[in-house]
Amino acid sequence: MTPPRFLGHSLSSHPAMLSALDLDIRPAHGLGIFLLGSSLWSVLDLLRTHQHTFPHVDVKYDPDSPTTPVLLHLRPHLDLLFSGHQQRLHTIAVRRLRDPNFPLTLRYKDRVLSDPDTELRRVGVNLAFGPTYPGNDLRYPGVSFSFQDEALPDSSPQQAEDRMQQVKRVLISQTGFDGGVRDALAEVDDCQAMHGDVSEAIAKVHDGVLLRFYPKETEPVRIRLGVTTAQDLLCELGPPLRTFYKEDDRMSIHSRNPSEEEPAEPSYFYNYFQYGLDFLISDVTHIVKKIIIHTNVPGSALFQRYKRCPWQIEGRPEDDEDDSPPRVKFYDRVDTISHFLRPGETPPSMLFDRTDEEEALTLPSPTTRLVGFDGIVLEATQSAQVVSVTLF
Repeated sequence: MTPPRFLGHSLSSHPAMLSALDLDIRPAHGLGIFLLGSSLWSVLDLLRTHQHTFPHVDVKYDPDSPTTPVLLHLRPHLDLLFSGHQQRLHTIAVRRLRDPNFPLTLRYKDRVLSDPDTELRRVGVNLAFGPTYPGNDLRYPGVSFSFQDEALPDSSPQQAEDRMQQVKRVLISQTGFDGGVRDALAEVDDCQAMHGDVSEAIAKVHDGVLLRFYPKETEPVRIRLGVTTAQDLLCELGPPLRTFYKEDDRMSIHSRNPSEEEPAEPSYFYNYFQYGLDFLISDVTHIVKKIIIHTNVPGSALFQRYKRCPWQIEGRPEDDEDDSPPRVKFYDRVDTISHFLRPGETPPSMLFDRTDEEEALTLPSPTTRLVGFDGIVLEATQSAQVVSVTLF
């Protein structure tokens, strides 16, 4: 099996801006300002406001996988691993605890575990956390301490008698099945940091989208084309993060009646970046006329503008008693979704380069393909990942 290849890019400010780190460990919950379960979009946005503390950020991902885990390396100490499907902060790794050039202080409750004057050793972990599970690493619910720089098979004899072993890595994650570290490829369990976010968006062509939220008990919200008003959106979703008037009519090629030469109706967008959603609203009737759902694919032109919205497209039920109609999901390839929408036919498409209007943005593969159907448009990358779905 060929291992995945990882690409990445760096977000850096001047190294002179670096400041000392003072982070508190909260097992199964987080580290410092970082909360387990937070979205990739939220964490990157948070890092922008803390550039003095984290001036160097490397973003690493597999460009060939629609559900690639994403790794943020905050040089030199922190690695933040995000789950592949939901893009949620899964694991926080702390390394190079004793780097003299980048001072780091780790605390647990009110106790200093490690700082430039205090070396974290096995005996210090035992004193702070108490008894642990068998194994070379010291594992506790939601946190573990390793005496190796990188993850290696746990095959060498346990050295519990070496009380002065130096801790090289600390891992913070949700509690695993046996109380230890969770599977790195697993999704994050429902937690407080996820509450209020979209857990599922079910799109129906010529109808609209049904939004479900965390926690699961939250009442779903249905947005219907030609029915839902701007006032409804404000009541159900709150105010948008941005509102702007529509000026680009290039998508009119996909209208149901492209031969009609009628003047464009004045419209405006409600941008809900925090939900991965845009709504185009008539400036005359103030009714929703278009819905755009975003996937937040790493490496695409729209990456990090919108939080990932985990969408599904629902097809027609087989009969009136079918309570589980067929669906395709955001991680399915564009050809699979196209066949689902129009079996056996090749839909029209056109090429689109979002970097044309942004000279400062350069990407290895900037061109996407717009695949149009009656009532829906898919925007897909050259690697067949669907970056957005437009309902109209």
